[in-house]
Amino acid sequence: MVRRNASLPTRPRAVVAFLVALLALLGAGHAAAQALTPVRVAEHVWYVRGDPGMASAANRGFNSNAGFVVTRDSVVVIDALGTPPLGEALLAAIRTVSDKPVRRVILTHYHADHFYGLPAFKAAGAEVWAHRAGRAYFTSGEAAARLAQRRQDLFPWVDDTTRLVEADRWLDGDTTFEEGGLHFQVRFVGPAHSSEDLMVSVDEDGVVFCGDLIFAGRVPFVGNADSRRWLAAIDRLAALKPKILVTGHGAHATDAAANLALTRDYLTYLRAQMGKAVDEMIPFDEAYARTDWTRFSTLPAFEAANRINAYGTYLTLERESLGQ
Repeated sequence: MVRRNASLPTRPRAVVAFLVALLALLGAGHAAAQALTPVRVAEHVWYVRGDPGMASAANRGFNSNAGFVVTRDSVVVIDALGTPPLGEALLAAIRTVSDKPVRRVILTHYHADHFYGLPAFKAAGAEVWAHRAGRAYFTSGEAAARLAQRRQDLFPWVDDTTRLVEADRWLDGDTTFEEGGLHFQVRFVGPAHSSEDLMVSVDEDGVVFCGDLIFAGRVPFVGNADSRRWLAAIDRLAALKPKILVTGHGAHATDAAANLALTRDYLTYLRAQMGKAVDEMIPFDEAYARTDWTRFSTLPAFEAANRINAYGTYLTLERESLGQ
């Protein structure tokens, strides 16, 4: 006779609930302990690099980049990654480089994969800066809807305890500041990938953090973004001729011009193909099936993002054709 362990639930539904809870606890522990490796790109600048695909439970939501700049007196952080445990891991990674206080976090934009890690930095006393256009994210219902989706798709790294952090300072446009002997330029380049896109330059090191204006080595996420203005923002970025470019996704680049090409070419191709379909009044499904996607189909995130991008661009070009 096999004796049941009285400490374990015996009914099937209870067993399932027990296992889910146990895995959640184990998963949360692993997430909190996740180690990130800072990559040094200049005298004062480091970043951590996320996986090339979309955020998932498998990669713990770690699919974006975040950077930090160590000045004489403090640390300035650019973006905060996509889950609260990743924010804690980023702060721990910074501590392997410097024990100076983190005074400021500058968000390139309010997309979930770039700011859900903010609670760790708020707890450490940092001030959060973002462009004021990001306020709409919280008032439109988009923030709540995305949080619900993330709680489902990225559990246990995003859960019922996850809270969203709004900026302490909402910027109106371009701004410059000096911190610990280094000079920073924050440029507003939205609406492009988002309504509130910011670029952050570190003058002494010739480094530009461009957020999701550029996706390196993977298909960009476009959705319903303003791709026409996005292309104009890429031109503005190219005119800066940065020595080093740190993107929101993918490897940093010392040849910025080459790194701009993929995102620019992809957006241009989307607009050309979907624009032709709109002009000829071809239904989207037919237009999508007719389009040759071979050039981009082997890139990470293609399956997850391309159809969404094409449909969003199709709708954008319909509005443009109506003068909206």
